This record gives sequence, C-alpha cells and structure tokens, in this order.
Amino acid sequence: MMDWVPIVFVTFKVLVFGTGMFFAIKWHYDQGKKGKDTRALLRAGGKVAAVSMLLLLVLLMFTFGLASMLGMDLRLP
Repeated sequence: MMDWVPIVFVTFKVLVFGTGMFFAIKWHYDQGKKGKDTRALLRAGGKVAAVSMLLLLVLLMFTFGLASMLGMDLRLP
C-alpha cells in the first residue's frame, strides 16, 4: 500500500516545480520586453547574489555549530 506514496509525491513535486518554472520564465521574459535599465538590473542581481551567498554561509556555520554542539565528529577521514 505504501508503494504509491513516493510516486504520488514525486509527481506532485515535478508538477509544482514545473509550473513554478514556467511562470518564472514567462515573468522574466515579459520583464525583458519592458526594457528596464541594464545598470539597475545588474545592481539588483548583484544584491541577490550577495544575500544568497551570505545566507549560505550563515546556514553552513549554523549547521557545523549545531553538529559540534551535539558531539558529532566532523573531521574528514
């Protein structure tokens, strides 16, 4: 009976992500037609990249801190 659960969840996930990607691509395509300022677009992209990298660094530090606090061995073999 539980054999169908992964199939349903994976199918749902693919449909949700596929729909989201379609609308994201469509939105970006429509925004490109408007003719925005290239300089402002690059500045916004840089801000998004910087914030993403900062959040990734914070998540990595939190993960290693939590693992160390729980007594996990984080040394490479």
